[in-house]
Amino acid sequence: MKHFKKVRGSVSTRDLRRSGFTLIELMIVIGIIAILAAIVIIAINPARQFAQARNAQRQSNVQTILNAIGQNIADNKGIFTCSGVTIPTASSTDISSSSGVNIMPCLVPTYMSSVLVDPTNGTSTSVTLYDTQYSIVADTISGRITVSAPYAELGQTISLTR
Repeated sequence: MKHFKKVRGSVSTRDLRRSGFTLIELMIVIGIIAILAAIVIIAINPARQFAQARNAQRQSNVQTILNAIGQNIADNKGIFTCSGVTIPTASSTDISSSSGVNIMPCLVPTYMSSVLVDPTNGTSTSVTLYDTQYSIVADTISGRITVSAPYAELGQTISLTR
């Protein structure tokens, strides 16, 4: 019987059979990775994250519009001044150039840099042609103005009063 000296760094056929993973081991690892990936995707919920981002944009837009109206009131000794436009007191009305309260020409560019619209439903091509999809109403007793975003998502109510 011949004895072979094992040369340093060489691999015997027995060692080759032991190296690597079996198909079952690989399938188990892939299954575990798939389960973890599914859990992460469910936890992150991209659709909800996008809806929250759109709601944050709506909140910011409503606040900016209300601030611009407040600046107009401050500049005009406590009275909202916009040629031929009055803020409705009976019910909430859309801020729109065609079918609502057309206040944007009085606010843009003096108090706001551009017309702000709802991120999902609003449209704007210019200061004279827009539909913000936000609504406005003034309280008859206190004169406080409320701007709302009726298309808020996730059951959220976005409305600011000043």
